[in-house]
Amino acid sequence: MEFTNRQDPTVEEQFTDGVMRVGVGDNLDGIYMISSLAWRDQPEEKAVYNSLRNHPAYGQTLYPFPYAPLVAQWSAQRQLNPLLVMALIRQESRFQPKIRSVVGATGLMQVMPDTADWIQGQTDITIDSLEDPEDNINLGTWYLDYTHREYDNHSLYAVASYNAGPGNVADWIDRRNYADVDEFVHRIPFNETRGYVRAVFGGYWNYLRLYNPEIAQRLAQL
Repeated sequence: MEFTNRQDPTVEEQFTDGVMRVGVGDNLDGIYMISSLAWRDQPEEKAVYNSLRNHPAYGQTLYPFPYAPLVAQWSAQRQLNPLLVMALIRQESRFQPKIRSVVGATGLMQVMPDTADWIQGQTDITIDSLEDPEDNINLGTWYLDYTHREYDNHSLYAVASYNAGPGNVADWIDRRNYADVDEFVHRIPFNETRGYVRAVFGGYWNYLRLYNPEIAQRLAQL
């Protein structure tokens, strides 16, 4: 667990460091330590990395479950898939409750203050702080449920709308220049939103693969 070559750790040391960081709640740096192992380019390091990828802690550290009780509670109340909510939080904030973007989006689900005010005006929800995990997940899941309702529970459109706004997504749908939802993603004109949708659903698939026994069993059979 202790090493002195912090600027040049071995693959095993960096892996252990990442697992330990996520274990104590340093999710941002811990996930980075694990994900950046893929950048190793020496053959012997690649071999160790490929071996460690089969360790259960590898996937569980890349896709952890912080705030699981709150995610489960508010996902159930909004009738959302908790693994999709977890994947969205992972993409938005890497589970950092006090993180703030340059435009002011705050907290786990990166809720904008104006959006928070709008939600509270539409509902009986009152919050103390967007940095509070429960307040943030309460508002964020309400808004994700709202975007689902806007698009007949179509999760792909809902997630795109969570990032780009309902007006933009409605405009992209109205163009009808795509044959299916995969092509829709490819034709999203905002690079940020296109990457966001891919990242959230990539994370969602990995949460399913790692934590849903039925999916894991089907994958093992394949």
